[in-house]
Amino acid sequence: MNQTIRLNPTVLVIFGAAGDLTWRKLAPAIYNLHLENYLPEHFAVIGVDGKPQTDEEFQQRWKDGIKRFSHHDPLDKSKWDDLASKMSCLCGDFTSQDIFEQVSKKIASIEKDWAKEANHIYYLATPPVVMEPIVSGLGKSHLQRDPKRTRIVVEKPFGHDLESAMELNKMLIAVFEESQIFRIDHYLGKETVQNILAFRFANALFEPIWDRRYIDHVQITVGEQVGVEHRGEYYDHAGALRDMIQNHLLQVLCLIAMEPMISFDANEIRNKKVDVLRAIRPIREEHVQRFAVRGQYGAGWIQGKQMAAYRSEPGVSPESPTETYAALKLFVDNWRWQDVPFYLRTGKRLRSRVSEVAIQFRPVPHQSFPTLAVSAWQPNRLLIRIQPMEGIFLRFQAKQPGPFMRLSPVDMHFTYKETFKAEPPEAYETLLTDIMLGDATLFMRADQIEASWGVIMPVLESWGATRPDDFPNYQAGTWGPEEAEVLIAQDGRSWIQPVSSQDEAVEEE
Repeated sequence: MNQTIRLNPTVLVIFGAAGDLTWRKLAPAIYNLHLENYLPEHFAVIGVDGKPQTDEEFQQRWKDGIKRFSHHDPLDKSKWDDLASKMSCLCGDFTSQDIFEQVSKKIASIEKDWAKEANHIYYLATPPVVMEPIVSGLGKSHLQRDPKRTRIVVEKPFGHDLESAMELNKMLIAVFEESQIFRIDHYLGKETVQNILAFRFANALFEPIWDRRYIDHVQITVGEQVGVEHRGEYYDHAGALRDMIQNHLLQVLCLIAMEPMISFDANEIRNKKVDVLRAIRPIREEHVQRFAVRGQYGAGWIQGKQMAAYRSEPGVSPESPTETYAALKLFVDNWRWQDVPFYLRTGKRLRSRVSEVAIQFRPVPHQSFPTLAVSAWQPNRLLIRIQPMEGIFLRFQAKQPGPFMRLSPVDMHFTYKETFKAEPPEAYETLLTDIMLGDATLFMRADQIEASWGVIMPVLESWGATRPDDFPNYQAGTWGPEEAEVLIAQDGRSWIQPVSSQDEAVEEE
């Protein structure tokens, strides 16, 4: 983020201000921005919730969230007091027009005090079920009337399937213009995800070899050690395919596979992403088993602690067929990527917490070294680590010291912590700044949402029609079900196992 940027006066209205998302993510992010002097000079937060609370109770809730989740410790009292003075709350029923009239009057009062017109941001930190009455209420009160100064932020899930996503987009477009709608996927706000664009298109070294001639395959892994925690009731109706692959992993795939953009214009970049999604080879219903694997964790051990099975988690049906692991093999049918497989996998209660992209290059066309010299040979590989230890790592061959020609794989690495001597900002800090700027580069358009649902719908429909008879099929603390190994092994390849204790990755034994 650039401290020379001057943001316009902003009123941020958060619907669901007493909820978990606001407490864990939005409050700490806004405090961090204020602490680092990134908020505009004229800034106000209006919290809106159905739960009755005073301004003081609302501010105390935020203060608790900041103390617990902000990476700045301890709390800066003067900065907090200044932020608290900019906060107020309104309570009411989202299905009643009265609450929206209160919001309108409150904004007008703030702008009168400032003697300035402000940007209005309506953040829906609410369950999907109340989204429609909020959007409708904003429209009836004409709170969306100025498209240049008004934005609405919508959290995922963006629908439950393609049909519901299309209905959601239709409902939003009926009240707001597409340019006003910021569909937020926090994954795209992560510093290393954004760095994919810089790495690819700001360096002449890599883009010429970024295609089917030199790349053998791509793996995208998002592994979580945690289970469903407090989200059991939601997760049991979602599953790994909807919760992670439809948005997070497919968006990362788009950044890896997209064509060079003409300019750093938001719509130009988003057009290139949509092109990738539309080029993904459809998975035919009869071929789903060859291209997709699902799993559900059973009891197991992680770091010396025993973990319960998914079906024993709070809010989860004891006979649940919901997948906590999903793996896909996808192809992007265009000139750059024809017949290069993209392997995507994600799961809960896996061996370690890691998110990364591994790009494996083709072997040299002719091996001229003697067998003994290349006994430790491994393919050239580029690893983009999204979390933890954010960075980029390049593996190549080098001669070992000594009188004989013996090659060994070595790594060049870059990490944010070592190079910039600082932790990267939290994703919500970046995304909130972009919303205030009106920069939609990291946010998804309606056609992106619908195209990403289109990719996974054949798999969802197939899995929905056939109940799994082998769940649970992987233990907590492993890398997932055996079927996932078969998915990639049938192509003569293997999963790259992340090693959380080192900045490298090795082939699974």
